[in-house]
Amino acid sequence: MLPRLLLAIVPLLGIALAQDGSISGPTSSPEAAGYSCDSSKCKLPDCNCASTDPPGGLKPEDVPQFIVYTADDAVQSYTLDSVNQFLARRKNPNGCSIKMTYYTSLNYTNYTLVTDWYVAGNEIADHTMTHVGDPPVDEINGNLIALNALAGIPMSSIKGFRAPYLAYSVNTLKRIKDAGFTYDSSASASIPVTDSNTDAFWPYSLDNGMANDCLAVEGICKGEPKLPGLWEIPMYALFDKRGPEGVHLMDPWLDNANGENAVNDSATLEYMKSTFTDHYNNKRQPFGLYTHPIHTAPNYPGVPPLNSTINMINQFLDWAQNQQNVWIVSSEQLLDWVQHPVPISQLDQVQSLKCSTPQVDSSKKICNGIPQNEEGLLSHCAFPDFPFYTCYGCPQEAPTPSNPNPSQQVPDGQQARIRLPANCSTPFWDPIAGECICTASTCAFSDNSRPIGPNGANLTGGGTGADSAQASQSSNPYVPFNGSGALKSLPSGVLPAIIFGATIISTDLVVQTLSHI
Repeated sequence: MLPRLLLAIVPLLGIALAQDGSISGPTSSPEAAGYSCDSSKCKLPDCNCASTDPPGGLKPEDVPQFIVYTADDAVQSYTLDSVNQFLARRKNPNGCSIKMTYYTSLNYTNYTLVTDWYVAGNEIADHTMTHVGDPPVDEINGNLIALNALAGIPMSSIKGFRAPYLAYSVNTLKRIKDAGFTYDSSASASIPVTDSNTDAFWPYSLDNGMANDCLAVEGICKGEPKLPGLWEIPMYALFDKRGPEGVHLMDPWLDNANGENAVNDSATLEYMKSTFTDHYNNKRQPFGLYTHPIHTAPNYPGVPPLNSTINMINQFLDWAQNQQNVWIVSSEQLLDWVQHPVPISQLDQVQSLKCSTPQVDSSKKICNGIPQNEEGLLSHCAFPDFPFYTCYGCPQEAPTPSNPNPSQQVPDGQQARIRLPANCSTPFWDPIAGECICTASTCAFSDNSRPIGPNGANLTGGGTGADSAQASQSSNPYVPFNGSGALKSLPSGVLPAIIFGATIISTDLVVQTLSHI
């Protein structure tokens, strides 16, 4: 009965989530922006003017073409599997595995997978606790607190924010500035890079206000809000044959291309390539893939995978990685390069692009976000709405915006687990013993990157990335994040909760979306 209910809701869910991050036309103009910035005073690394030119005075041909890959919402095994089927077997030109940014909201999130994803080198960013647009302070700060307390993400590492539904205001920007975030990534770059009035700016600081979304968000632009120290990483739209009127932003593969009446993967692939080529051949502004991974999950309960779309996305990435000097990066990695720009010939000096692998003895039993170390040590927090696992002890009640870090529930005969302190890195913190197993930089991380060589990244599967290639044709094109396929290792009672929770999410999103149509 439940799978049938899910199948009935899925079409509505697609409609609902397609609205989460969609735009229908230009969201700014030079006149509405009224932007002014003195580049002689606004200097890197702390300040950068909104500009279509690469940072640091570099020529476009000396700049890498970055593909920024992000995911939004809850973290579950099936959402991580969705990301992994696109990224897990790929490498950047220096031989390092691809890293991405997960803008995490906490409803229905499995905290231990957040820990594992972070320790594997990915960026964890804030997407509010309960996925609300124009969020109040407790939604933003509560997410920070819960991610730190229950997933062991260092406060200093949670640098980025994205507003749910991309619904933000001047007050949202002020709140994240007050909370100590480094950047926001909620604003749209909605005009093609080939247009002289494009708003596809490289990431910029808000010392001189916003330069994007000037027609969409009240009270921003024309010098406001002035928030020195906070950066905006625009979300770069894609465009089909209709140009500015055929704009696509999040999950473009869910949209109908070229005004057609149905999704056409071939047409989507065509405009993804053409938009990428425009970026590559002009000023190399970043190209973005902004995803809700639930849509392409290969093993979501009761829902058949979108195999044609999945293959199309991999075919695009295969093709893009066969272009010279293409790097797939997280928002954090992109911003670090913008703040410290170097030409392609010096990319091997960029610390954030290197392979940093924590050096922890695989035989050591420690609950630290490395699956082989933490086996048998996770706490199972059996809340009725959605159970989760954590290394850091179950709370007595489920976290909420008003109480994001409840008192710990301590089983009989055990001691409370000690949460991550500010002076230890997640993979080296033992929350059961309450000690840091590494106190010197020499034992912390090893760099497995190689000198920058040819652009020959390891692609996903079968094909060369040429137009005629068929991507992901191997029988096992990716390794499930949990090692055994989604959901198989969960205890009894968890799968019904997942389905029930997913149904609630679907229904809530449909109601929220339809109320705004």
